[in-house]
Amino acid sequence: MALERDFGYDFGIMRTLYYLWLHPFSRKVRLVLGEKGLEYEPRVEKIWERRTDFLILNPAGDVPVLIEPDGTSLSNAWVICEYLEEVYAGVDLLGHDPVQRAETRRLVSWFDDKFNREVTDNLVGEKMMKRFMRLGEPNGQSVRAGHANIHYHLDYIGFLTEKRNWLAGDHFSLADIAAASHLSTVDYIGDVPWNEHKQAREWYARVKSRPSFRGVLDERIPGFAPSSHYEDVDF
Repeated sequence: MALERDFGYDFGIMRTLYYLWLHPFSRKVRLVLGEKGLEYEPRVEKIWERRTDFLILNPAGDVPVLIEPDGTSLSNAWVICEYLEEVYAGVDLLGHDPVQRAETRRLVSWFDDKFNREVTDNLVGEKMMKRFMRLGEPNGQSVRAGHANIHYHLDYIGFLTEKRNWLAGDHFSLADIAAASHLSTVDYIGDVPWNEHKQAREWYARVKSRPSFRGVLDERIPGFAPSSHYEDVDF
């Protein structure tokens, strides 16, 4: 939707991303923008405030929301990433053939759906986001489930990288971005048992060393410091 045309907004020439700290889907879009070398202005959106101006951009009231320089408004991380892949195709993050693209999308779905439900929501959601949203204390059972579930996913990352250079194949892809986006939020609060999963740790160290990841690692949550090894590539 071109909001400049429909609502009279003037976004100038700067691409803008509305995002939230420690939000894996926002981080995924930020990493895709970085990998494709696209400059943008990041704007933190406190979605619990339900700002009218933001709800005009995205009636669902969630992030991320990307505003292109021509005023085009895009919401939902999956939609935004697919759009960026189609429009800015110089850097391929899906794969060169249908089978490769299918495998990349399968793994993106794995981490954005399964990992998010079984780990991210149970750890980051309970320990951090509940505080911001004023939804009460963390649910102990959910936190314990998150700690138990993460081992299965780290084992799966180790299994994939034992056979492949990156998660979906020989090349860095959106699958690596999705996985790292979720793990980086959990790592911020120090809940990733890296010492028990050497292969997953080595894969994540390679992701952390990419220039696109620097902006994510530099981010700080107001009032909450990250784990001591959060920024360290050689952790």
